[in-house]
Amino acid sequence: MAYDPRIPNPTERPKEQGSLQALVKAEKLIQIALVMPAAVFIGWLAGVGLDRWLHQHWIYIAGLVFGSIAGLTEAVRQAVQSSNALDRSDKGKPS
Repeated sequence: MAYDPRIPNPTERPKEQGSLQALVKAEKLIQIALVMPAAVFIGWLAGVGLDRWLHQHWIYIAGLVFGSIAGLTEAVRQAVQSSNALDRSDKGKPS
């Protein structure tokens, strides 16, 4: 069978697909980096709102703690999920 340049080689990936995958990986890392401060801020904001509504002065600290725990939990969950996806994609490549 002769080589036909019109038939794409299934083992070769276009460069655009590789760069798009790199951007997706970078977006996932940025998302992991932003989830922690966002969760802490939302917890603080909820605590300040409850402080004003209930006329207290300590609930914002509980909001900070809960926001920190939620942010850390989500960041670890996303990091593990990203690591598992990377391991799966590495297994498909020939050594």
